[in-house]
Amino acid sequence: MIRKEIIINKYRQGQISTEDFFIKLIEEEKKEKRESVEKKALEKLNKLIGLKRVKKVVEEIIAVTLVQKIRKEKLLKSEPVVMHMIFKGNPGTGKTTVARILGEVFYEMNVLSQGHLVEAERADLVGEYIGHTAIKMRNHVKKAQGGILFIDEAYSLCRGGKKDFGKEAIDALVKGMEDNREDFILILAGYKEEMDAFLRSNPGLKSRFPIQIEFEDYNLDELISIGELMLKDREYKLSLGAKKKMKDVIEKNYKRDRYIGNARMVRNIIEASIRNQAVRLKKTNKYGVEDLIYIRKEDINKGEING
Repeated sequence: MIRKEIIINKYRQGQISTEDFFIKLIEEEKKEKRESVEKKALEKLNKLIGLKRVKKVVEEIIAVTLVQKIRKEKLLKSEPVVMHMIFKGNPGTGKTTVARILGEVFYEMNVLSQGHLVEAERADLVGEYIGHTAIKMRNHVKKAQGGILFIDEAYSLCRGGKKDFGKEAIDALVKGMEDNREDFILILAGYKEEMDAFLRSNPGLKSRFPIQIEFEDYNLDELISIGELMLKDREYKLSLGAKKKMKDVIEKNYKRDRYIGNARMVRNIIEASIRNQAVRLKKTNKYGVEDLIYIRKEDINKGEING
């Protein structure tokens, strides 16, 4: 806003011509819009707990996309940025959440016309007879046009035997990428080792995914912060006793199996606690504001929670 005022004052003082005034004003408005979009995108991303490596790569993608758009505006050579991606990581590490944010970001940046996320897995894509798989894949690509097609556990597409139609699904996927080079992003996700093996099994796939992001598991402190944020978003608070007990339960699960489900495990603990609180309130017939807000020690499960 300040930069725009400087341009207006210069025009009023006769320092720039009318033609230059409008050119500079339009350029400034474009710049302000770009900065607003970038700020909004990074705010959503930075709100997520942890994921330092992921955030760094996503910031790079946003920066490259912006620079190529600006080069095009200034009639300089610009290369189309291939956005198809591989997400590697354990369950509950934020892969779907980041994919959804990317859809919103690329919509704001006019990279995607709709920015929606279509989720799919093997059962949605692999057919039961010859030709069926190609139809299913085409339908999903069509549904995701203007947005992102997110295929979880993508490596399962090539796990069948000779009579399996998984290979047909991969071939149809490659064709879908070739036929939809613009206004469509494909993200394949799954465990790191399995995704690496999947890409090795089909050399033609690897070159089509220039962006590969590894999602690390959350550490104990991050899991506790995620739990507190989940409760805050739902307008709940923990009593001091409940806070200590929640940390103990998360720590117990984390030490038992650090791959138990990451944020999903925490979500399960939170949702079970909310249900337990509801049962307690119904029994006591107390529905004051503080009663409704506070999760107490007795609301948090003692046992192990599955991810």
